[in-house]
Amino acid sequence: MAKLSIEDLKKIKESVQAGVTLREGGYRAKVNIHMGTCGIAAGARELMTAVLDEIQKRDLKDVIVTTSGCAGLCSREPMITVELLGEAPVKYVELDADKMREIFVEHILGGKIVEKFALAMGSETTF
Repeated sequence: MAKLSIEDLKKIKESVQAGVTLREGGYRAKVNIHMGTCGIAAGARELMTAVLDEIQKRDLKDVIVTTSGCAGLCSREPMITVELLGEAPVKYVELDADKMREIFVEHILGGKIVEKFALAMGSETTF
């Protein structure tokens, strides 16, 4: 096995610290992409790509992305739920990559709910 360089050790440290921060709730926003079979068929992977691109482009460390199964509203897929720390979650429906980017800028970064894509607010939270 090759010896680890200082850069390798730094990358390992950053990875472990990021995991600890997430476990301790060190984030201000959470995006849950509903990826049941119906969501995937409707384009949920496109949403995942869009949100991960936005996070990477801005080098954000306090926004996490999770996935879940079907939310029970197959005809409204693809869907996401956005949770900002201390606020009620918002479920967005019938999305595409452009709508996802708009929600990212307006709601996740700006704190303003994008009502034209929102289905419901409240009823589920993880913090």
